[in-house]
Amino acid sequence: MSANPSSPKKVFIKTFGCQMNDYDSGKMRALLAKDGYEPVSEPEEADLILVNTCSVRERPELKLHSFIGEVKQLRKPGSKLTIGISGCMAQHDGERLFKKYRKDVDLVFGPDQVPEVRALVARAQDERVLENDFRDDYAFVQAVEPSFQNRISAFVTIQKGCDNKCTFCIVPATRGGEVSRPPELILDEIRACVAGGAREVTLLGQNVNSYGLKAGGGFPSFAQLLYKVAEVPGLERIRYTSPHPRDMGPDVLQAYRDLPKLAAHVHLPVQSGSSRVLRRMKRFYSREHYLALVDALREARPGIAISTDIITGFPGETDADFEETMTLLEAVRFDSSFSFFYNPRPNTPSLRLSEEDLPVEVRKARLMRYQERQRAIQVENNQALVGTVDDVLVEGPSKWDPAVMCGRTSSFRMINFPGDASLVGRTVPVTITRGFTNSLRGELV
Repeated sequence: MSANPSSPKKVFIKTFGCQMNDYDSGKMRALLAKDGYEPVSEPEEADLILVNTCSVRERPELKLHSFIGEVKQLRKPGSKLTIGISGCMAQHDGERLFKKYRKDVDLVFGPDQVPEVRALVARAQDERVLENDFRDDYAFVQAVEPSFQNRISAFVTIQKGCDNKCTFCIVPATRGGEVSRPPELILDEIRACVAGGAREVTLLGQNVNSYGLKAGGGFPSFAQLLYKVAEVPGLERIRYTSPHPRDMGPDVLQAYRDLPKLAAHVHLPVQSGSSRVLRRMKRFYSREHYLALVDALREARPGIAISTDIITGFPGETDADFEETMTLLEAVRFDSSFSFFYNPRPNTPSLRLSEEDLPVEVRKARLMRYQERQRAIQVENNQALVGTVDDVLVEGPSKWDPAVMCGRTSSFRMINFPGDASLVGRTVPVTITRGFTNSLRGELV
């Protein structure tokens, strides 16, 4: 499987879903490069098309079918184009997809097969391939994507899978049980990313707080891993996603006191403001526990930004339950949130609660009310920053104006300000002049 530089092949990877999917797509590009595959920006240019799927929510699944409908038209008589489906949807629905697209798709494989993508693609040249079993011998990919150079921010996975059984969540069925990545491999990849130009990394895991707990001796805790990552020369900021409120311990709170590199932002999914609904979701914490944790985070790192996930209309959610979500929003004043109305997913325990499903109109109405208030709070929070100065890691020019640079503060707020390309990759002080719903405007100090 050695690369053949004289006749490069082209690969196009379409990604739907979360940071985990983005990360897996990058790893597939890195591995396929060893066989001479060069990434292209349009499927029409490709010899190999892979669509990396998500199934946490319904919309990415609909996008998959639409995308396959488009790219299958590229298969002309005599064409050697190979089309594959990977990711979470391929994991839980692989056999159905394999049958549905028997004339259009050559390869279907789950997340556990990402490390084997080179061999799977080679097999798919001669036969149709379906591989979506969970691997007991899963090995994390160390290869770094060739096109990584000059990226300011990088994702680095620290674990895969999840051992929690949240009743609404499909992840355990699509990503399998929790496996922690050896710390030396994590640090090696971070060093490679920094050497390639990265100034911040985001540590990825379904429940980063439980990193290393199942691995036994030789693995640090998550908090200890943060201290090790902070020692990497040239790295300016550390982010992570996602923690579980139940498992956020005092050692991580201490890290916010000790580590200036640890960004002043945490994405802390709450899902509901009602302790009764949280019990039905099997989240294993209460409203009171969550609020106490928010207070502790703000004490450990004053000014920390907190974002969250919210589900409205979970089966059996009463008007009173929803009002508790609204009062939680007022109490915490989240800086942003990903919010959705409940939509049952296959292979999830919440399907057993279907007799208590709320009408879709009720779920949507509650979501709209939540989002309206969330947007107002975001504007208020951002406008309160006007006149302050914050350090901004410059990511690049604005999509609309090359004379305007954009970057993020430590609190993960996007800010736009006049500047030139020489600032890219630098951390510069910016005075905040205006606050909007999802961004800030500023002037270089």
